[in-house]
Amino acid sequence: MTKKVAIIGAGPGGYVAAIRLAQYNIDTTVFEYDTVGGTCLNRGCIPTKTYFKNALLMHDLKHGSDYGLNLGDVSMDGGALFDRKEKVVSTLVGGIQQLLSSYENIRFLPVKASFKDDYTLVWEEGGEAKEETFDHIIIATGSIPSVPKSLQSDLPGVLTSDDLLELKEIPKSMVVIGGGVIGLEFSSIYNALGTEITLLAPTILHGADEEISKRMIPILKKEGIKVVKEIYGESISQGEEGLKVLGRYKKKDKTEEFEGQYVLIASGRGPLVHGFGLENTTISFDERRGVEVDPTTYETAVKGVYAIGDVNSVGIQLAHVASAQGETVAALIAGKKPETHMDVWPACVFTLTEVAQVGMTEQEVKEKGLAYRTSKFPFAANGKALSLNESQGFVKLIEDEEGYLLGAHILGPHANDLITECALVIANKMKTDVLLSTIHAHPTLSETVMEAALDLRGEAIHVAKR
Repeated sequence: MTKKVAIIGAGPGGYVAAIRLAQYNIDTTVFEYDTVGGTCLNRGCIPTKTYFKNALLMHDLKHGSDYGLNLGDVSMDGGALFDRKEKVVSTLVGGIQQLLSSYENIRFLPVKASFKDDYTLVWEEGGEAKEETFDHIIIATGSIPSVPKSLQSDLPGVLTSDDLLELKEIPKSMVVIGGGVIGLEFSSIYNALGTEITLLAPTILHGADEEISKRMIPILKKEGIKVVKEIYGESISQGEEGLKVLGRYKKKDKTEEFEGQYVLIASGRGPLVHGFGLENTTISFDERRGVEVDPTTYETAVKGVYAIGDVNSVGIQLAHVASAQGETVAALIAGKKPETHMDVWPACVFTLTEVAQVGMTEQEVKEKGLAYRTSKFPFAANGKALSLNESQGFVKLIEDEEGYLLGAHILGPHANDLITECALVIANKMKTDVLLSTIHAHPTLSETVMEAALDLRGEAIHVAKR
């Protein structure tokens, strides 16, 4: 029996699912009324990482004397920065469009599709109303910036992360509300680009290992960011020289005002569940949790209809997780066994001192009552890190009493590249010893992972004997 599949949204979940379905020889229609690539490519991962590279360059140039360079004052051209970001994004968007068009059994429609009922979609094409019933539908609509009601404002200069990426200037000053991934990344990036940053954070990297959350605060302050923790943004008003944010402290009855040219509301993103007819179906959904799905198959209450990525109720807003969910659903539709270990995923933060983690935090291990060991190897003891002038941070590993790796947490240079080795070990339920049986090249940052593994045995070479 020939299957007909529709996908609403061509972000990292939708377009990956479409390609995998096409490789399984299943006819697929992809609906995308905006731009392919979704939030990740157009307003998230790729634009911010493009800016991240510029921030790294600015940081190194400002510290040129450390490398024997005499440069004087340097500054960033905001317009040129914006243009570079646009070029990178457009190149990747074009690449995805070519990928989709290379498969004969993918029909791409640049229109907005809506549910008429559980299996029927309606849309307008060339001025004509159309509808079609499908055997399977994958909802991959992604997310939108989430703004608390108390902070909603029409004042010019109040920005979401989407808005900030459309600026063609480097702000002189900015108040950032939110200590999660979005808030920390933009604070770190724009601080390096020359913006005076005030970061208001109820918590720093909620969900990260506590050692990393605590260590991030002095690192951010050392970069020149004013960090005010355990505080919520309560309201925004116009001041004489800029915008004013009233912040209320979390643990004491006290408020304080902060001023900046711009205010970035970095309080996270919420699932995009409105605007495509979910109310016409028997699918369960709400604005906070998104579309309710089975946490292993991503199937909704309607058999054969799935939701993947940021829009579903699983609650993991990561592009690579959306892609993996898309591949999993494609395999299930094709009647095949999914290959990806969906219970293990790395999480990355692109601050100037990078953060990455996979598996369980030490807090989670304690809460489960598991017997465990930890180790920690500092980048300050790694030759490559010192040569890069990036010796802050550490690699922390957690294993159980049988020697299986439970979690890995890295704070330091290229943490987001190094974490994959640990993810491979955890996802395949291997013992930490496999890290020791592999020769790691010297001089590389990867040696820190090997040394941390050795330290679990009390055998690390480049730290003093305990």
